[in-house]
Order: sequence, then structure tokens, then C-alpha cells
Amino acid sequence: MECVVFSIDGSFAASVSIMGSDPKVRAGAVDVVRHWQDLGYLIIYITGRPDMQKQRVVSWLGQHNFPQGIIFFSEGLVHDPLRQKTIFLRNLVQESHIKICAAYGSMKDISVYNVLGMTSSQIYIVGRPSKKYQNQCKFLSEGYAAHLAQLEFGHRSRAKKSNSRMILRKGSFGLSAQPDFLRKRNHLRRTMSVQQPDPPSCNHKPERAQSQPETGKDERHPHSIAWARSGGSKSEPSV
Repeated sequence: MECVVFSIDGSFAASVSIMGSDPKVRAGAVDVVRHWQDLGYLIIYITGRPDMQKQRVVSWLGQHNFPQGIIFFSEGLVHDPLRQKTIFLRNLVQESHIKICAAYGSMKDISVYNVLGMTSSQIYIVGRPSKKYQNQCKFLSEGYAAHLAQLEFGHRSRAKKSNSRMILRKGSFGLSAQPDFLRKRNHLRRTMSVQQPDPPSCNHKPERAQSQPETGKDERHPHSIAWARSGGSKSEPSV
């Protein structure tokens, strides 16, 4: 399967932080994501933000009508979010056999994409061009609208790939609806539902016992969310 990666903060937010009340979206960003999705690519949204912010980030994406996709968060607060991004994407490529065809972000993300062996023609960076990185990426200095026109021209004769939406829509956001490549790999097994909490447990252990971590779950793995949109409605994750 082939995918396109978008760093949420680096690619989309025109303001400094998604933690604001309603950060503006860079003009044309949604259309570029939709263009790749319409070609059949799986959309991967990635952020170094901790998973405790998932509700706000997913709500923000839904509010601005971004297409469905898989969202990656760091698990808890980390000192090196770029390393977490690298680990997740490298595992995605090496263990799940996902091919990254293009990646978007800020200049901070260039090192992440370089580690994955991506060429300069596959890396798109939003912002003012820098001589330091001019040979490592393509700068979208004219904005997303001009970039979209170039993509549409370059892809005008490209055949549409298998529809990634079918993978994500099985059961909407349910845990059983995780894509196969998410279920098969240890580093992605802790996929969370963003629609509804897990059903009540039938285990009548005391609260203290239930709160204890289970064996093997103390490892810090990246979190990912299978995020799908259905009927244009916005879905928020469970707390």
C-alpha cells in the first residue's frame, strides 16, 4: 500500500499552535490532502503532540473537513518528538510494508524524512525557502494552491489506485475496524477508537487491581488512530 504523510503542525496550521482556540488552516491545504486521497493513497497524519491532546487535534481536523486517515500521536510527553515520528514511520515502512510516496511538513521534519530514504522530490516543505535545505526538499513558497495545480497537471494521466477509504470505513471508528496493517504489528497494536469508549468490563476485580498496568503494556509505543469521516459528520475521540 502507498501513502502520503502530513505533519499536522508543520503542514496545516497557519498560526503557531493547534492549542489555540481555532488556528487558521493554510489556504489550499485541505484540497491538497483530498487530491492525494482521491488518487487512492492512504493519508497518514503525524504529530509529535502527546496522545492526551488527541481530542482537540482530531476535532480540529474534522472541523476543517480534512479527509479521513490514520493519525499518529506520541505516547505521553516526550523530549524528542522527531525521534518518535521517525520510529513510527520507519516501522510503518519496514514492518508493515507501507510505501511513503510523498511527505509534507516544516523544515524540522526534513531530518525525519531523510532517515526514511526519501528523495528531495518527495519532500514538500511549507514556508520560506532556506539555502541550507534547498537540495533536500521542495519548498512550497507559492502556497498550496499553486502546488495543487502542479500536482493536478503531473497526475492528469495517472490511474487511480485502490481506494484507501474502503480500508478505513469498515465499522467506522470501531476497534475491530482497524486496518490489517495496524492489527498485525506490535508497534501499532495500541490503536485507539476515536468514536466511542470500550464496552464496560465484565471483570469484577477491585478498582485498585483494575488500575494496575497489565504485563507487557508498560512499553512506550506510539499511538495511532484510524480516523474516518462518515456522511460529512464530525466525530470526536473518546476521552
